[in-house]
Amino acid sequence: MKLGLKLLQERARLGSFWWPYISNLPETYSVPIFFQGEDIKNLQYAPLLYQVNKRCRFLLDFDQEVRHALASVKPNDHPFGGQELNASSLGWAMSAVSSRAFRLHGKKLAAGTRNEVPMMLPLIDMCNHSFNPNAQIIQEEDDSQLLIKVVAETEIKQNDSLLLNYGCLSNDLFLLDYGFVMPSNPYDTIELKYEGALMDAASMAAGVSSPNFSSPAAWQQQILSQLNLVGETAIVKVSLGGPELVEGRLLAALRVLLASDSETVQKHDLNTLQSLSAEAPLGITNEVAVFRTIIALCAIALEHFPTKIMEDESLLEQGVSASTVLAIQFRIQKKTLIIDIMRNLSRRVKLLSSKETTATQG
Repeated sequence: MKLGLKLLQERARLGSFWWPYISNLPETYSVPIFFQGEDIKNLQYAPLLYQVNKRCRFLLDFDQEVRHALASVKPNDHPFGGQELNASSLGWAMSAVSSRAFRLHGKKLAAGTRNEVPMMLPLIDMCNHSFNPNAQIIQEEDDSQLLIKVVAETEIKQNDSLLLNYGCLSNDLFLLDYGFVMPSNPYDTIELKYEGALMDAASMAAGVSSPNFSSPAAWQQQILSQLNLVGETAIVKVSLGGPELVEGRLLAALRVLLASDSETVQKHDLNTLQSLSAEAPLGITNEVAVFRTIIALCAIALEHFPTKIMEDESLLEQGVSASTVLAIQFRIQKKTLIIDIMRNLSRRVKLLSSKETTATQG
């Protein structure tokens, strides 16, 4: 928020050098912290709802801290020219920074390394995002000055938009920080919580015969601990989608828990067990059971959305507000992602099953 407070300070200061830039910043932003309550609900995705609520709570708490800090400041010393700050103005500043600032190299540290600092770059911040950009930001520095410039990576014709890559981000972060959703985002993921009861439900739904996920054997428990999925400091958030398709920790856990004996598992290291490219390291039967369990997890995740894609698309045709459109687009992309994962894994199951049939007949 340091840069955000500086932005508010310059906005309040008469004759600020930055006023021409600040006066052209949007008055409002399309990020979820400014959504109406109904549109926040319309997101229909618990992990993002949690992040939105977390940011709103931060703003409310920070508002109180700022008010307390300014309460005893004399009018002549007021850093914001006597203007009152509140959660709304702080939210505006936070959104301006999150949607327009670039993280670039700061001053060189004693160790010779550089920390990254957010910088607002007038004009450059008008470039839109693309995973296939036609330009990039170059940072040059000598003893006297810091130079930031945009350099073309491909031929750019007159009237073409300048496109930068904001980062390989999920739609959660694009919406939270920038206020837009990327269709068919190759880096989008869905978040799940690793817990025995959910895995049990998925394996039952998949018709997979397995031991109780809630009560793994001692050797399985040890591997789960190495994967940091159990224990006091466990990180139980796992993901599906993105470049990995299935997060390695979840893949390894299911392979191990659906394995019939420890000797087969111990022939492989954790890296192999976590790799989707390591095809069926514990056998085809095991791999098919793993994929079917993940498909069932996807089906369970899909059931948590109260509307279907066709219903969402119908709502978009009814002339709803801009924030409602964003919320609906976001949840459509999440559902589409889940369906794509299910199709991908179903193809893998079919291929593995055909290999198993061929091997049996041979």
